[in-house]
Amino acid sequence: MATKKAADSTLYHLSPKGFWKRFRDAIVVNPEISSGLPLQGVNRFPPPGSRPEKYSTPATKASDIAQNPYWKRDVRRAYPQLSVITQTGLSSLLIEHSTPQVVAAPAEGDTTEGSKAVSTAQDPIELAAAISKITTSTKLYSESKLPPTLTLSYPRWRPERAPDAPHPQHAYFPLQLYK
Repeated sequence: MATKKAADSTLYHLSPKGFWKRFRDAIVVNPEISSGLPLQGVNRFPPPGSRPEKYSTPATKASDIAQNPYWKRDVRRAYPQLSVITQTGLSSLLIEHSTPQVVAAPAEGDTTEGSKAVSTAQDPIELAAAISKITTSTKLYSESKLPPTLTLSYPRWRPERAPDAPHPQHAYFPLQLYK
């Protein structure tokens, strides 16, 4: 019958010597528990600090001071940038992206480098006119197709009058209770 043996606590871990060994033996509850400090030569090969060469940080774009000046690295100067969108620009974007665009495949005889997007120059349209044009062309919701509603796990509260709190007959602001 095989007997199970516990691992030797001094085989792979440092054990104290001298005064600290006697001190540990006097205080320790379980003398079979190891110190938890692994032996350097047994557990890690090559041991840390044994290699002769020194570590050098690899050169990156961030380490090149010519390409990474201080004013770009200083996060205190990363102020928010303003962006301006005019109503005519917004209306042209709304109209341009309101319908899905079909991208045509390039022709076989086309020898240009990449396909050039055909820009349609349109007169600027007011924002209200653009919104009305989009909503008339595509109807998202109708009486038969209503917008989604929020599902609630509890019934919605509907106010119901409760008996009023006691107050003088001619009070200026009588208290009205609802449940």
